[in-house]
Amino acid sequence: MLAALVDPAPQTEEGVRCFDEAAAAQMERFVDDFGRMYRERNEALREVTRAHHEALLHLSAAADLKDDDTGIHIVRIGYLAEALALALGQTVGFARMLRKAAPMHDVGKIGTPDSVLKKPGKLSPEERQIMNGHAAMGAKILGRSRIPVFRMAAEVALTHHERFDGAGYPAGLAADAIPLSGRITAVVDFFDALTMDRVYRPAFSVAEALEMLKAERGRAFDPAVVDAFLAHAEDINALRCRITQECPSFDSLIDSP
Repeated sequence: MLAALVDPAPQTEEGVRCFDEAAAAQMERFVDDFGRMYRERNEALREVTRAHHEALLHLSAAADLKDDDTGIHIVRIGYLAEALALALGQTVGFARMLRKAAPMHDVGKIGTPDSVLKKPGKLSPEERQIMNGHAAMGAKILGRSRIPVFRMAAEVALTHHERFDGAGYPAGLAADAIPLSGRITAVVDFFDALTMDRVYRPAFSVAEALEMLKAERGRAFDPAVVDAFLAHAEDINALRCRITQECPSFDSLIDSP
């Protein structure tokens, strides 16, 4: 009896094989189940992220409608920012993310009173301070997300009114201290805003807008970004006109490759 406990008889080759096959089958089922759970978790995360993104775009559109009766401005900003990023030699991944993030640049205007936002004349110092607060407010609305597109959107909201010469707001950043996403969005926002009717003035012509952009090269805007825009101005303006005609949905903005 003691000998049997101390030195049990070895398993047969058939028994070992059956054990190995059962263990392998169990491991395969575990891997399949884990893979399915991982895919379902990622799909759920994508759906939540997309719903969050769409909600923020609608909030941005609501803010934009206070300053633009069509609401197409924010959609154009996304596509123009993407095109300019590619013209600068940025990766397709960066450009696509900027297309999705840049439309939220003015979401903070949702908290700006219409008496300030739509004032036809010059703003008083107090009103200018209220207006300038929309950048920080936008970044606060977008929050500190771990999701890259929302991190970039908050970065754009906070920095697209910084100036290359350091005279912008809210932090007075200068040159390369301003994130590239903010420098690109600032240029396309400037051009698009000039070429659309506003409550306080009619649209400028494309030629006038380009001259005004040139005048701000190295002052408000990064010279390299301005140069890339000017070098591709015809194509970028054609894209602007096409977006205005086609009025892409937020779905297209988020999902198009």
